[in-house]
Amino acid sequence: MSTAIAAPVDRLLYKPEEAAEALAVGRSMVYELMADGALTYIKLGRARRIRRTDLEAYVASLSPLPN
Repeated sequence: MSTAIAAPVDRLLYKPEEAAEALAVGRSMVYELMADGALTYIKLGRARRIRRTDLEAYVASLSPLPN
């Protein structure tokens, strides 16, 4: 019997918890980034969602530390 493994869904919007997992940081760090304005988010009713493009832009804005 073969079980198919479903490919991950390519999301357009992420919950803060999902964004934290994608960024490999804690959930509270994502909320801090949103509060500081470093990570842009949208509100849908009472829910906050982070666009994939905003996650990518945040990561692109990070600069590596010199050796």
